[in-house]
Amino acid sequence: MADGTFAALLFIIGMTDMSMNHCGTDQGCLGTSQTAPRFSISGGQVLNRRADPAAEVYLRYDLGRQIGPFGTAIGLSVGEAGEAWVGAGATYTIPFGRSGAYAELHAMPGLYFDNGGFDLGGAVAFRSGFELGYETSRGWRMALSYDHRSNAGIYKENPGVETVQVKLSIPLN
Repeated sequence: MADGTFAALLFIIGMTDMSMNHCGTDQGCLGTSQTAPRFSISGGQVLNRRADPAAEVYLRYDLGRQIGPFGTAIGLSVGEAGEAWVGAGATYTIPFGRSGAYAELHAMPGLYFDNGGFDLGGAVAFRSGFELGYETSRGWRMALSYDHRSNAGIYKENPGVETVQVKLSIPLN
């Protein structure tokens, strides 16, 4: 499941939720609301399709603002060979009842700097992914995440990478 599948799922599920739960409100389909801002740190393995696996650290800040059912976030990742990605985009969280378990999808366009590391074919790179996790009663989240980064075919070469990470997310209020 890569190459835009997560971004498509975010769009389809989020739009379905929006039409069912947000459009009939006073704020409209894309009304804004506040949520707890969060800081997340992830560490894991980048699985390059054409290169050796490498470690990566990923920092993300969830802005504490939702537009309809979509959260807003910015992120920065750095790989062990110096490659870096920075971007901003949408998240969509699916809670599993009151259990604390959840799933989250994200899609974030951004800029990629290979800095001598793995070449993704160009500077524009899209990051989309999926995480499964647990949120404590105090709002701390622990998750396992998987995401895909590529240039979505806008450049001649589109090698792409996948990342598997362990994530810790802390609410900031």
